[in-house]
Amino acid sequence: MLTYSVRPRGGVVHALCVAEALAARGHEPVLFAVGRPGETLFRTPGVPAVVIEHVPPDAPFDARIAALIEAYAAGLRAPLADAAFDVFHAQDCISANAALALREEGVIDHVVRTVHHVDAFTSPSLVACQERSIAGPDRVLCVSAPWVRRLREDFGVEAGLVRNGVDAARYRPPRDRGERAAARRALGLTGRLAVLAVGGIEPRKGSLTLLDGFAALRHAAPARAPVLIVAGGATLFDYRDEVDRFAVHAGALGLGRDAVRVLGPVSDPELERVYRAADVFAFPSVKEGFGLVVLEALASGLPVVASDLDVLRAFLAHEESALLVPCGDGAALGSALLRAATDAALADRLRAGGRAVVARHSWDAAARAHEDAYRAFLAAGESGLVRGSGGSSGVAGRNSPTHPPPGVRRCGRVGNSPRTDGRAQAAASGVRNPSDPRTGPQVPG
Repeated sequence: MLTYSVRPRGGVVHALCVAEALAARGHEPVLFAVGRPGETLFRTPGVPAVVIEHVPPDAPFDARIAALIEAYAAGLRAPLADAAFDVFHAQDCISANAALALREEGVIDHVVRTVHHVDAFTSPSLVACQERSIAGPDRVLCVSAPWVRRLREDFGVEAGLVRNGVDAARYRPPRDRGERAAARRALGLTGRLAVLAVGGIEPRKGSLTLLDGFAALRHAAPARAPVLIVAGGATLFDYRDEVDRFAVHAGALGLGRDAVRVLGPVSDPELERVYRAADVFAFPSVKEGFGLVVLEALASGLPVVASDLDVLRAFLAHEESALLVPCGDGAALGSALLRAATDAALADRLRAGGRAVVARHSWDAAARAHEDAYRAFLAAGESGLVRGSGGSSGVAGRNSPTHPPPGVRRCGRVGNSPRTDGRAQAAASGVRNPSDPRTGPQVPG
């Protein structure tokens, strides 16, 4: 499993959690990531993990992207050549390009890639990175049906559908009033209405709309002394201009530091506590691959107000498990936040609907979907159905992997017999999303 960062962005979390769930089902995944010397994954992984060290050069952005891909490929070359893996699964364009370079060298025989979402990049290096990572792999997967459709329509790539998940044991409501009160005291929220947004400050997250909606809520419910908490936000990209616009806009709306608290990157345990301390979750994104943090908020027992995006409608129902509002409409966002915060019956209904959504999105279910995808891919390779079109066939790609018949029992074995070509271990993939916005470099899904 290959991912581009050690920090908990959505694709990174996805990669780690899928790998752990596959391991729990008897497979042998290994997770590869890239980070600075001494960096480790944002939490202790439940599977073997390798962090390939890379020091970004002091160079223009495009040169840094090229250096990152080159360093990742160089660090992967020996472990992927020497180990016995059945599947090489990349979760983002950086790791996919590194893997594709190794496929061209003959180090590995195929690349599977999950496309979480497609960004509108302007940087030549990222435009090329993203396009190659969609057109080049031997099999492409998505975590939402709308992105399966977009890849077909926009790129001619026929992608498979896998799943996302949430750990309901970690992301959970407070056990009792005492736990919630302690979490709120730690953040100075006692007696205040707390609105939480996770993903940091960037254009894709609808950060300015978030301020508009929160200002409307604050005007409508002054007695509740609303406070906006924004968690996460370290990315590969420089969003300082958006951060500056956010600060200016907050000032123009009369929102001072007591009203808007930007926490920045937080640890996983701290994020769990912030979820338990909040009253309402706001998610005004304009583009998402899935919206993993929405599942986390639902699992934590928060009523959710989110943009009416097709990827969110794929698992949320308006007025049942969330309130969905038009993208970019601050007034509508504010009205929905007010309803979720003041209508107890509505909040209870949304929480109940949220619990039903969470029950359908376990990481074990995601792992089973990946098993099915891997079996189909390996079977297509055996049948000679993997074609070199980069995506026009049922399995997108160039090379036909040489594997024994499918029936994955362990990723290290296919069927019940040892591999006959020397590759006897499990696939390594990526971690949390380049589409879940939290902390850590963000690359296209």
